[in-house]
Amino acid sequence: MTVTLQYDHAPGEDRAPASEEAAVQQPEDIDPALVDFAVLAAWMDERGLPGGPFEDVARLTGGTQNTLVRFRRGGAGYVLRRGPEHLRAKTNEVLRREARVLSALDGTGVPAPRIIASCPDEKVMGGAVFYLMTPVEGFNASVSLPEPHASDAAVRHAMGLNAARALSALGAVDHEAAGLGDFGRPDGFLERQVGRWTSELESYSALDGYPGPDIPGLDKVAAWLEANRPAVWRPGIMHGDYHLANLMYGFGGPKVAAIVDWEMCTIGDPLLDLGWLLATWPDHGDESARLAGPLGAAGGLPSGAELVAAYAERGAATAGRDLSSITWYAVLACFKLGIVLEGTHARAFAGKAPKETGDLLHGITLGLFRRAEAFIAS
Repeated sequence: MTVTLQYDHAPGEDRAPASEEAAVQQPEDIDPALVDFAVLAAWMDERGLPGGPFEDVARLTGGTQNTLVRFRRGGAGYVLRRGPEHLRAKTNEVLRREARVLSALDGTGVPAPRIIASCPDEKVMGGAVFYLMTPVEGFNASVSLPEPHASDAAVRHAMGLNAARALSALGAVDHEAAGLGDFGRPDGFLERQVGRWTSELESYSALDGYPGPDIPGLDKVAAWLEANRPAVWRPGIMHGDYHLANLMYGFGGPKVAAIVDWEMCTIGDPLLDLGWLLATWPDHGDESARLAGPLGAAGGLPSGAELVAAYAERGAATAGRDLSSITWYAVLACFKLGIVLEGTHARAFAGKAPKETGDLLHGITLGLFRRAEAFIAS
């Protein structure tokens, strides 16, 4: 059962006695300013979660700027998620949104971590919203590729198909029935996309030293998107950043264990998630293969057409949605992601990001726009 409770009093009120808090041992490699385990223990106790010492505490990594700490307590496993040490302006609100979506997905069949308890009150843990979720037993194929996945092309092929099927499970969820009717701004979602991201690109010119975007095909792609926008679409839950690096696979086979990193989730057009998967799908002739790491390098993955067919197997995901327009969504994904990555390139000119990182991401941006033009030509 999902437990989402508001911590409605200031830290220090109605807590366990100081002698009990003192007995909570702070892990040596976890800064108490990041996760104070005495505070966490009191908060968990108030929610009736299993008590006792914290065991097997470990920081988790995986390409996210947020903090993930895995531990066991009272025989149960948990992963705590909070923002980074230096919170960004919108970090806490993003965490609140993540927790709400993951709670709403409980019982839907979408492979995702399950919320155990959430703390939307930032006063509890040093200014940071946090939540506890179930651990995911699996691996990120953009980081490592164990056996049997590494040596079996059939397993890798099925991994790709299952990426599309997991996404179709999300697309099949009725967001209003799940309690997310007020979660986003679906009205005009498709109509505002090109203008929204064109303005984002223009904003980079405010960074010192950035000469402006040198992206062949930029204007052509923007004009094509405006001229070919789908006339009919159905709103639903969007992950917002759906690609192989945000999937965990089970160790025993090709099953998707969980979709992770829900920072960009909203209510929009779920077919843009499928377009995002196509835009980032590994191609050995393109920089995009770097986005998928070892899995992209190993090959044996299904084609884009096979991904679309796998997505379409679940009729509830496609009802009221025009898969014949999927090329438009793939082109929009290339356009949007390319502009997002160009932001780091611009910040590198201003000394706010490493030059080598900016150059790498600019190369991927150029590849994404080449891919967009290839989608249009096809």
